[in-house]
Amino acid sequence: MKINSKLNLKQQLIKAIKAIATQSTNKSYGSLESTKGLVIEAIGINQPIGSRFSIKTSTGEVIADLVGFSHNKASLLPVNSTKGLRPGAEVEMISEESSLAVGSQLLGRVINAIGLPLDGCGPIICENRLPLVRQGISPMERGIIDEPLDVGVRAINGLLTIGKGQRIGLFAGTGVGKSVLLSMIAKNTTADIVVIGLIGERGREVKEFVEKTLNKETRKKSVIVACPADEPPLLRLQGAQAATTIAEYFRDQGLNVLLIMDSLTRFAQAQREVALSLGEPPASKGYPPSVFAMLPALVERAGKGSNGGSITAIYTVLTEGDDSNDPVADSARGVLDGHIFLSRTIASMGVYPAIDVSASISRVMTEITVQNHQQAAIKFKRIYADYNSNRDLINVGAYQMGKDSNIDMAINLYPTIEQYIKQSPTESVNIADSISQLYEI
Repeated sequence: MKINSKLNLKQQLIKAIKAIATQSTNKSYGSLESTKGLVIEAIGINQPIGSRFSIKTSTGEVIADLVGFSHNKASLLPVNSTKGLRPGAEVEMISEESSLAVGSQLLGRVINAIGLPLDGCGPIICENRLPLVRQGISPMERGIIDEPLDVGVRAINGLLTIGKGQRIGLFAGTGVGKSVLLSMIAKNTTADIVVIGLIGERGREVKEFVEKTLNKETRKKSVIVACPADEPPLLRLQGAQAATTIAEYFRDQGLNVLLIMDSLTRFAQAQREVALSLGEPPASKGYPPSVFAMLPALVERAGKGSNGGSITAIYTVLTEGDDSNDPVADSARGVLDGHIFLSRTIASMGVYPAIDVSASISRVMTEITVQNHQQAAIKFKRIYADYNSNRDLINVGAYQMGKDSNIDMAINLYPTIEQYIKQSPTESVNIADSISQLYEI
């Protein structure tokens, strides 16, 4: 089933949704009354939120999900083009919840939010189905994070060690090497399965990420869920949920899964579009309160299960204007188990990955590493911070050697420290070598 045009993709989208929907024995019918921005208002509908409907049009049909009620009117949001809608159009329920087909057949494939293949490699047939929106693991049923995950990046393995089942944020502005670092992690990790959610990115970047940054071996154990920026906001929301659902499926099989979501900010922006369309008042910098309720609901679905399987999640967070106090970034820090900051200043000096180790932290590192490793990482960060806090004095020659032994040590060791953080995109450094090189410093 090759996708030859945008029109074919839209037609396949409608057919796929109707084919996979669980048909209700008592169909619910209603009629379209009006549209307001992104919202389609219908009357005569008495079904739960999350139900999926088909609206007949002059050119075909529009698929929409029920997202709210107001004054006996149902508010629907479309997942495809609304061209051809007319007042009084028939609204028919096709399923009571949004679900996704999951299975090992997804490995090596690129799909959209409803599981439709985007890679032109034929249909995907999976026997299992899971709902897109699920509850996170019960707090008392979560496994304890007690084992590190090798991501193949020296600075992260040695200084910000990540544990299996940890949720960590990658905070970065534009153009500081975020995508390259993600591709390094995806290629070099020892995780059994890699699930990549490309949410709200440019369509060009999706193809480049899949074809240029992922090698063949990584593709074989990966599932890519792509929802570009031109997709409706509801589909972008469901793309993040679909990536999480796929990761949950493999975790339930007892596998260690690495979930990479780029980006959590685009997920929040999609929810902002949905909420504002439904009339929810903006609160913090234009973000309605529901955004800050959905972020932890999504993030809490990742983690370590009781059967030994785990989802280690890396969520990218875009800091607008490099402002780390952006409301989404601030909220994300509160629900994640650590954060890695990419610095524009460090990137401008030609140091990649541009990780600011002084501003970054892994909150589970003390639980998964030995004391000698922890002490070495603390000393490394202290020396790095001493140099950076006195960088201007050192560069203009205002500091004289011998005045402060800590600064003297920082000046002598800085070239070695900088070399430790640097890493070529084609280089892989396992966790054992990362620690031994740290000890040498």
